Amino acid sequence: MKIICIGRNYVDHIEELNNERPTQPVIFSKPDTAVLRNNAPFYYPEFSEDIHHEVELVIKICKEGKYIQEKFAHRYYDEVALGIDFTARDVQKQLKDKGLPWDLAKGFNGSAPISAFQPISNFESIQNINFSVKLNGEEKQNGNSKMMLWNVDEIISFVSKYITLRKGDLIFTGTPKGVSPVKIGDRIEGFIEDQKLLDFEVK
Repeated sequence: MKIICIGRNYVDHIEELNNERPTQPVIFSKPDTAVLRNNAPFYYPEFSEDIHHEVELVIKICKEGKYIQEKFAHRYYDEVALGIDFTARDVQKQLKDKGLPWDLAKGFNGSAPISAFQPISNFESIQNINFSVKLNGEEKQNGNSKMMLWNVDEIISFVSKYITLRKGDLIFTGTPKGVSPVKIGDRIEGFIEDQKLLDFEVK
């Protein structure tokens, strides 16, 4: 299983970080050791002093494919979950300033909490799903998948030109504005529509 992440896929998040708007999807990856399941606690790493939460919809690939045409992309996923892309913002800045890859800032242990998956059939459209995250009871981020620069089918078509997608692969689809730092003792709750799917502590 591999984890493919889409960066800069919501305009308001691009603007809050003063990033350049991309002309094609920004792709990075996380190792499978980044995954946290079953609301296990997130342990704050010693190498960072500025970890941010980034809430995202996560798509699970259900069959192998490459060079997938956009019109057929919907056949390659059937479940969605909520995920947190934890980012060591201070480490990321150091790497970006040197023109280096972001792997250490994005792929560290526990940096990808993921909820239980929900059938896509539970929703009217993958292109119209509300999601949000609360930090200590206060809503910090909320978004809707219709706000994506590149929708799920476009992402799958684009990624599959370069990387063969296999059953069980996960795609983090990007985060809306409102990212903020977390600290030890914080409680994070994540929602798709009104259903709470994530609820864990930072330790």
